[in-house]
Formats: sequence, C-alpha cells, structure tokens
Amino acid sequence: QVQVEESGGGSVQAGGSLRLSCVVSEYIRNPKYMAWFRMAPEKKREGVAVIDRDGSTTYADSIKGRFTISQDNAKNTMYLQMNSLIPEDTAMYYCAASAPDSRWAPDPLSRKIYEYAVSGHGTQVTVSS
Repeated sequence: QVQVEESGGGSVQAGGSLRLSCVVSEYIRNPKYMAWFRMAPEKKREGVAVIDRDGSTTYADSIKGRFTISQDNAKNTMYLQMNSLIPEDTAMYYCAASAPDSRWAPDPLSRKIYEYAVSGHGTQVTVSS
C-alpha cells in the first residue's frame, strides 16, 4: 500500500512556480519530521527542506528564499511551494516521513532519505530556461 505519495510536479519556464504536495498514509502516525529531497540527473540526492511536528523548518542554502515547506496536520499533507524556479531546480522530488520518536536536532536536514521511515516514488520537476 502507498504510504506517502507526491504530486504537483510538472514543466515550467524559469521564473515560474509549482506547488508540490505529499499525502501521508493514515498508517504513518505523527511523524516527527517530514522532508523533501531531490535528485537531479547525474547528481546525488540532496535534502531540500525539513519541517518538524511543531512547525520548525530548515532549508538548503540553494533554495532559501524561494521555496517554502508547510504542513496541514489535519489532512496529513505536506507542501513545497517553489517560486522563482531556475533550471538547476530540475530534479525528481521525493517526500519522506520519519518515525514519531526521531531525534535529529539540531540539523535534521543532514539526515539521508534512507533514515526516514517511509518515502515516496517522486514527482518530476523540469524547469526550462
């Protein structure tokens, strides 16, 4: 069964915006952290943004000021609002949810996707110049 599922990817021109969504299965209860990762062609997967259960956020330097992570706990959904997109943002974007008792402060963004309890199959974002 699908435990996390991403949507909202697509193709846009540079300067455009997209909003990614990640729905977390009701079977994943109260994750401490939720995160977005991305993997561009011929590059390693990198953490983009993390939000913890209390709403604290951490961003990679490459997207600060352009992307915003948020969550709607009532809907078990996390979002990534991506503005001012550039071609370097082209990648497959993945959502991940941690266990409820994960303790990754003070740098949760340093954690790898395999340290999360579950992750999705990804949604493709393509930005053309």
